[in-house]
Amino acid sequence: MKLFVLILLLATAFTGLVEQINNANVGWTATEYPQFVGKSVEELRSLFGTTRGPHNYPIKRHELQDLPTNFDPRTQWPGCIHPILDQGQCGSCWAFGASEALSDRFCIQEKVNVVLSPQDLVSCDTEDSGCDGGWPEMAWEFMEENGLVTASCFPYSSGGGNAPDCISKCKDGSSWTTYHAKDTQGFETIEDIMTELYTNGPCEAAFDVYQDFINYESGVYKYVNGSFLGGHAIKMLGWGVENGEDYWLCANSWGTSWGMKGFFKILKGVDECGIEDDVVAGMAAQID
Repeated sequence: MKLFVLILLLATAFTGLVEQINNANVGWTATEYPQFVGKSVEELRSLFGTTRGPHNYPIKRHELQDLPTNFDPRTQWPGCIHPILDQGQCGSCWAFGASEALSDRFCIQEKVNVVLSPQDLVSCDTEDSGCDGGWPEMAWEFMEENGLVTASCFPYSSGGGNAPDCISKCKDGSSWTTYHAKDTQGFETIEDIMTELYTNGPCEAAFDVYQDFINYESGVYKYVNGSFLGGHAIKMLGWGVENGEDYWLCANSWGTSWGMKGFFKILKGVDECGIEDDVVAGMAAQID
């Protein structure tokens, strides 16, 4: 009975937050998602495993150029922006943001349409901590030095919170082929981030997540209320303007039932939740 009451109280708290957001006309709408209802703050924090902090990668500067008001790479490069994935109950967002961005970049830059394995990073990148979190910068260093195999070679199986051992033979029987990144760099200014997205394709970005982001459904997200949950990494795609608000277009890794079929928009230009502080990407490199 006590457990039932606790779950009921938590569900009521989430409902109150949803109603607060939807009644406040804040520019985005909220909803409840079954996979999050009844979760404690500590349980939710286990999903947010991205470390944020000082970086060692070089900063890339672009020459200023005329850029469109709206940019959606799904239109610019049809077929190269791969489907939304689901990390499950594992703090592996750092691996998804990295592997997804590199997958898209291989298609855009090298005309090689491939979906790379986030499990390869979760299980084999010993500088990071698998389902317990990681650092985007280290993920890109791993992809430079070791490369990633395809998702069919090493399928994702950490959705339950555990990381299997690293492998050296493909589980689907295919040949062992690795796809490498190169020239990993960060981007400091909004114009540099936009130019990088427009020129070379999606990047990995990290930001601070609060409880209300869990309930995002549509619109341009900005923080309203709720506890801090942790750092989260996603794939940043493009930008645009909606109802007079500038936004970044991003892909999350919580499946297609969340947000706008897995995508979301977040306020652009004011470093909302630190979204403009930690943007990183490398170029598609060799295939071994």
